[in-house]
Amino acid sequence: MIHSRLPLRRALLSVSDKSGLVELARALDAQGVELLSTGGSARCIRDAGILVTDVSEHTGFPEILDGRVKTLVPWIHGGILGRRDKEEHQAQMSEHKIAPIDLVCVNLYPFASTVASGADAETCVENIDIGGPAMVRAAAKNFAHVAILTDPEQYDGFLEALAKGGSTLSERRRWAANAYAHTARYDSMIARWFAEQTAENEAEALLPSVLTVAGERSDLLRYGENPHQQAAFYRDGSQRPGLATAKQIQGKALSYNNLNDTDAAFEAVAEFEGPSVVIVKHANPCGVASADTLENAWKAALRCDPVSAFGGIVALNRPLDQATAEQISKIFTEVIVAPDADDGAKEVLSKKKNLRLLLTGAVPDAQAKGLAFRSVSGGFLAQSRDHGHVTPESLKVVTKRQPSEQEMADLLFSFRVAKHVKSNAVIYVKNQATVGIGAGQMSRVDSARIAARKSEDAARAAGEDTALTVGSVAASDAFFPFADGLESVVAAGATAVIQPGGSIRDQEVIDAADKAGIAMVFTGMRHFRH
Repeated sequence: MIHSRLPLRRALLSVSDKSGLVELARALDAQGVELLSTGGSARCIRDAGILVTDVSEHTGFPEILDGRVKTLVPWIHGGILGRRDKEEHQAQMSEHKIAPIDLVCVNLYPFASTVASGADAETCVENIDIGGPAMVRAAAKNFAHVAILTDPEQYDGFLEALAKGGSTLSERRRWAANAYAHTARYDSMIARWFAEQTAENEAEALLPSVLTVAGERSDLLRYGENPHQQAAFYRDGSQRPGLATAKQIQGKALSYNNLNDTDAAFEAVAEFEGPSVVIVKHANPCGVASADTLENAWKAALRCDPVSAFGGIVALNRPLDQATAEQISKIFTEVIVAPDADDGAKEVLSKKKNLRLLLTGAVPDAQAKGLAFRSVSGGFLAQSRDHGHVTPESLKVVTKRQPSEQEMADLLFSFRVAKHVKSNAVIYVKNQATVGIGAGQMSRVDSARIAARKSEDAARAAGEDTALTVGSVAASDAFFPFADGLESVVAAGATAVIQPGGSIRDQEVIDAADKAGIAMVFTGMRHFRH
């Protein structure tokens, strides 16, 4: 018979993370539970004055092979896997002197942190846990009769259940589910590491024949992009600065769309070296600027499209200061994300109760390697992150006129922005600030025209008579397939253009640029973003 509440007679405690171990052991000991343990866990419990039996003493079999074999014996796994409701199992356990183990508390060798520390391959291999996952999986399989704990955060809940007479079947089933997720994630990390070790080239290392992906749910969100969709935020354990490292200082809970837009904004602002601000609306930048101060960068970014900035996401690549916070707080903003903020900025923003302030501790490396994913019917697509970066040396001037020094600086700036705007993308920039952004259109000509029209609206909002794009430079995320796109940029007032090149009609586009007397450079690199 399967008891609803599990009576507890014997527990095996063997953990790498010893947080809360002594408190758990003391509570179990107070209930008269016999404690079994290994190595460092046993020493930790014993040093606290709690009676504990070494596994080798319990089994009568010593730890061998430098500790590689200590729990992989019938007296441990039989005690975990034996079914209490089957007479045959009970008879065999009795015959072989196998005592039942009712609780297994195990977490695994720190493989991920060992790899992250830069340890050599031999050290990494020695931090692959074998006995731990075997015990976890065994206990989880026999959850009807055995409780399995893999996380110190589960201890309090377990002790509450113990105080009521033992854990229930539903509690043990939930812990079992967590246990299998725990070992699956662990195996996933090891599989990825081995793939990197054995790959013959970078592509194989990044995209192995079997790709294992694991994440830990951080937040269950109210809903997804729309209220009828379910959503959650998962951390992948990489600790790359951004949403995974962010501490929310104030404001209501973040939504799926907030998180998606905040990530887009923070990744974009990481592209720039000087004090910079990116404003994002619906995953597209609507204002980007670099300046001598964050406050001036904010003003320049807002000038590009003050209408779209309302209700947007603001990302900064420097700690937020009070003066900049005062300027941002003048309009409705959903989220501000920055590496840090001073006390004055926090005080200013505290008056905006619904505004979320996220502090990440650092700015992500814009050229870091990694994978990006997208689901498709029956599977998913994986690709390396777009960490492409153009430099003045990599550009090819294809027109008769060379770009000026200021134009060249703005061209490079505009192409970095283009990398973060939905395709087809055309971006106008003047003095390290966007003055027009055209995004996500089916026609590149439409993107160029929309950006120009919005710059006219922005000029009127600023009390100016001339469109902001006049005297600017323009970037296109992909080549102009026909001269009409280039001609639209010229009509908007751009004096220089940056684009990948590579069209069969490149010469036609170059001729149009020469006719207009503008400078044009090719990057040889495309930045599609779908």
